Amino acid sequence: MRVFDFDNTIYDGESGLDLFLHFLRLDTKGVFKYIPKFFKGFIKYKNGVITIDEVINKYGTFLKEYCDGFADDMEKEFVRFWDLNEHKIKKFYRDIHKADDIIVSACPESLLKIMCDRLGINNYICSKVNFSTGDIQQICYKDKKVALFKEKYGDVQIDEFYTDSVSDLPMIEISRNAYMVSGDQIRIIKKDGIMLEKI
Repeated sequence: MRVFDFDNTIYDGESGLDLFLHFLRLDTKGVFKYIPKFFKGFIKYKNGVITIDEVINKYGTFLKEYCDGFADDMEKEFVRFWDLNEHKIKKFYRDIHKADDIIVSACPESLLKIMCDRLGINNYICSKVNFSTGDIQQICYKDKKVALFKEKYGDVQIDEFYTDSVSDLPMIEISRNAYMVSGDQIRIIKKDGIMLEKI
């Protein structure tokens, strides 16, 4: 079984950030007021300054207000977003892709599903956001990735896990082999259950 993170692993960038910028281009005046708050929260979250629960509590209202402006066209814009950004799926992944790969990602399901369908990936675990209301229903991040994976697949052995981030250490710990991805470069950091480098 092969499992992949998505953002910065098989997708070259942060899909959530790129999606926000996509909507910014659609409605500069309406979205502009959210920029300072969005980037402040994004940076804190990525640097581990605040937990995902704090993100939900502090920025949930902002997400609801943001979604209200695009509720009627959200799905259409997700498709348009991938039409413009599908080229950012990394070459290394296109070269090694298999139909039974599993994606485990913090990316929202409504967004990720479209790209998984295009790539022919049927198995994915991700965050769940109701973009009609802005309600965050499930977060798939850090140790919650492991909990959601085990909920779906039990104690099935992960043969290979690919990620770009130390935040995925909980997934690395339950994988027999693990790889760190930087751009299209891949290095093995765990082999046959033994860590080869400290992360």
